[in-house]
Amino acid sequence: MKLFQQLLVAPAALGLLAPVAVQAAELNIDSVNKYAAEEQVTSINQFSDVKPTDWAFQALSNLIERYGCVAGYPNGTYKGGQAMTRYEAAALLNACLDRITEVTDELKRLMAEFEKELAVLRGRVDGLEAKVGELEATQFSTTTKLTGKATFIMGANSYGGNAQVSPAASLATGVPAFVTGPFGPLGPVVPNTWQNQARQTQGATAFNYDIQLNFDTSFTGKDLLRTRLRAGNFAQSPFGGPTVGLNATEAGFEEFCGLGVDCGDVVAINRLFYQFPLGSNFTATIGGRVRQDDMLAVWPSAYPADTVLDIFTYAGAPGTYSLNLGAGGGLWWKSGGFSISANYVSANGDVGNPIAGTANCGGIGNACSSQTGTGQIAYTGSNWGIAAAYTYSSGGAGLYTGNGTPLATIFQTNAAATNSVGISAYWQPSNSGWVPSISAGWGINRSNYNGTTNLNGAANLVSTTGITNATSQSWYVGLQWDDVFIKGNSAGMAVGQPTFLTSVSAGPAVFGGPAAATAIVDGNYAWEWWYKFQVTDNISVTPALYYLSAPLGQVSKNVGAIGPVGSDFNNFGGFIKTTFKF
Repeated sequence: MKLFQQLLVAPAALGLLAPVAVQAAELNIDSVNKYAAEEQVTSINQFSDVKPTDWAFQALSNLIERYGCVAGYPNGTYKGGQAMTRYEAAALLNACLDRITEVTDELKRLMAEFEKELAVLRGRVDGLEAKVGELEATQFSTTTKLTGKATFIMGANSYGGNAQVSPAASLATGVPAFVTGPFGPLGPVVPNTWQNQARQTQGATAFNYDIQLNFDTSFTGKDLLRTRLRAGNFAQSPFGGPTVGLNATEAGFEEFCGLGVDCGDVVAINRLFYQFPLGSNFTATIGGRVRQDDMLAVWPSAYPADTVLDIFTYAGAPGTYSLNLGAGGGLWWKSGGFSISANYVSANGDVGNPIAGTANCGGIGNACSSQTGTGQIAYTGSNWGIAAAYTYSSGGAGLYTGNGTPLATIFQTNAAATNSVGISAYWQPSNSGWVPSISAGWGINRSNYNGTTNLNGAANLVSTTGITNATSQSWYVGLQWDDVFIKGNSAGMAVGQPTFLTSVSAGPAVFGGPAAATAIVDGNYAWEWWYKFQVTDNISVTPALYYLSAPLGQVSKNVGAIGPVGSDFNNFGGFIKTTFKF
């Protein structure tokens, strides 16, 4: 049936368009017949008299292409400038309503066909709305996100070598040079060995934990207020204990309560700082409990995905990247791949006593501050990066503990100031496979002395008379493979030398010996191997092994008259680490 015929039998539709009743005599039959000859079109290009510059071109195009309810004249014209009769308007409206009715019927059919699925979706939406309402009612903050990590470590150490504790080393470490033997009422006094001492203090199999809770708050969406709570019980563990410090794990933590007392199982504030942008390229950080690396634009290492020994987490330069923790502030600039960072940290910045040489002295910018000032310049690409950094350290008590041999630590800790330079870089393959990521770093430190000082206080173990400086170095290479055997699992290994003494300006006056009595043989090597099983997205299990060739450096080596008797002292160990992230 033609459109005009439908209109003639549908007076109700025409009545909707007419403000008054239409009389039969008033029907313009000629107009109706003319419009009846019009044909529906499928493209606006079928109209020879419609141009893209016409003001209604887009509206007409939409009616044709979306709804198909526009008709033209038999000669291929639209006659957009011609007046439209009421009948033509009614016919056009009717055609469009027919199209809408077709679409509506199709929707009804689809709704009936997928009625069950729509009901399930409706139920899920209702459930989500209820959960969102519950979260909004019970959330503790609209600006803060809580994340956490709990780590379990169970393992042990094995020790080798028969190097004896020398009397001077005994004064330096507190380890007895002689012990009571098995004979007689009390037994004869016989030389003690580092192996026996390590077994006594770190020879047990132990189970330790570390837990961290991060509260990350943002007030603008671009700033960060970080509060970290942390607790652990590693102070008396086999890892980083009183005899061997280089076997400390990165996860090993126990809160320090002051006056030489460690507080196991005590929850404490481990981080508290505020970070915010300044313009488009600068970021500033300030905090009462902030770490050096929190204020660096780039961390120049891709190793490791899962940490084992702490000494492999300093990008190869523990003197430069000392990870000093305390009161401080910093600023970095970043544009594209380039970045420049500068920061200051005082580990004793919360202390009010500024008098050097007295108990519990500290403050900011003085000889008791245990302070570091660091500058870094770096460049990073899509899968690589390189950085050079310089750090000035002074008032160094606590800055270097566990990062090097006892001899290197003594020289750095008692220096008036230490200047450190580190160069580190990394590269990662674009796709996981047999080619690992490679991270490497090297660091050099020069410790300077003012006047004549006896290192280690009254023990007079190392006299600085005539000594102006001491030099130490460190390096490492770390390899890491992703998706090993199973997607998500990873493996890695690292080798390097933790900080070791290389030279002293007047020849090493080591442990009471003459100024040029012997060459320095403080060097040592460390290796680690690990494989991480990613059990779930939030749980991983990492078996790890490590070996330290001479963790006490020159203290435990046979260096002649001024050194201990016997072969070197070494440390082989391992543990299983389970990490829970939430």
